[in-house]
Amino acid sequence: MIKITRYLAAIFLVAALVSVEGCSSTAKQEGTGEYIDDGVITTKVKTAILNEPTLKVFEINVETFKGVVQLSGFVGSSDAANKAVEVARGVGGVKSVKNSMLIK
Repeated sequence: MIKITRYLAAIFLVAALVSVEGCSSTAKQEGTGEYIDDGVITTKVKTAILNEPTLKVFEINVETFKGVVQLSGFVGSSDAANKAVEVARGVGGVKSVKNSMLIK
């Protein structure tokens, strides 16, 4: 009975370690928690852009990977692009902002 208990405990430990390893992140892949955090950051940035009257939220695409926000799309002026970057930097959790927006 003790051998079976130890065997089952070992199997459970291995299964737990394998499942935790599957949630860890690498340089090119996010872990589950980071994916959720990035989704929250993306939503907050989009909301901040929406609340800025000089910006058009539908012109700017927002993507986040490990706290780095990338803004892309077509905006009307360089002032609008700069304002979008400034707004994104002001959101909590944003580590840096990459500006890939183009001027129409």
